[in-house]
Amino acid sequence: MEEVILKTEKLSKSFSSGGALQHVLKNIDLKLYKGSFTVIMGASGAGKSTLLYALSGMDTPSLGTVTFGEKVISGLTPDKLAVFRRRHCGFVFQQIYLADGMSIMDNVLCAGLLVNKDKKAVVKRAKELFKAVDIPEETQKKFPAQVSGGEAQRAGIVRALINSPEILFADEPTGALNSKTGLDVLDTLTKFNEQGQSVVMVTHDMRSARRGDRILYIKDGTVLGECNLGKYKHGDKKRHEKLSGFLVEMGW
Repeated sequence: MEEVILKTEKLSKSFSSGGALQHVLKNIDLKLYKGSFTVIMGASGAGKSTLLYALSGMDTPSLGTVTFGEKVISGLTPDKLAVFRRRHCGFVFQQIYLADGMSIMDNVLCAGLLVNKDKKAVVKRAKELFKAVDIPEETQKKFPAQVSGGEAQRAGIVRALINSPEILFADEPTGALNSKTGLDVLDTLTKFNEQGQSVVMVTHDMRSARRGDRILYIKDGTVLGECNLGKYKHGDKKRHEKLSGFLVEMGW
C-alpha cells in the first residue's frame, strides 16, 4: 500500500477583492504519496500555485486542514510554519532566487546551516548534490550572474534538497528557461524522483507534465480530474497520447 505523505480535507482559500469574496480553492480533499511525482495543471487563474502554496505551508487556507505526515500544519503560527518548511519542504520557483552577493555554493550552505549546524556534514551533502546535478567545483565558486540559467536553476534544486525534504515543491521550474536548459532541469527532477524524492510540480507545459506519474487538473479551484501515467520512461509515445487525451477531456 502506498504511504500517504500529505493530505488535505475540505481545503479552501478565499480572498477579498474590491469588497467581494473570491473563492480560489474550494473544498479540496487530496492525498499525496511518498515517492510520487505529482503534477498540477490547469488554465491560468485556476488555483494551481495557490494550491501548491497551501500544500507546502507557504500560505494558510481559509478553511480545511493540511496534514503533513502526522502533523496538521494548517493551524501553525507563521514562525512555526517557517521552521517546519525549512526542515521538511524544498522549493524551486520559476524565478531563481539565489542571493547575488554569494557564490552558488554559499547560497546552498546558508540554507543547509539554518537546519544543521554541522558545517562539515552540510558541505559534504552539498558537494554530493552538486555532483549529482553535474555542476563542477569551479562553477560552484561562481556568483549567480556568472552561470547559465540552467546551471542556476539546478543550483536552486540543490539548495531545495540540501535539508533532505520530504517533498520538493516546484512552481513552473522551467518557465524562464529555453528548451535545452529546461530539459536539463526536468532530467534533474526526474533523476531525484527515481531515487525516491517526492515531487509536486505546477506546470502549464506538456513536456514537463509528462514527467509526472500523476496529473491533477485544477479548474475553478477544484480538482476536476486526474490521470495516472506511471513512472516516466523516455520515448514512451503512449504516455504522451494518454496525457493529451486526458487534457482534451478536461478542456485544456
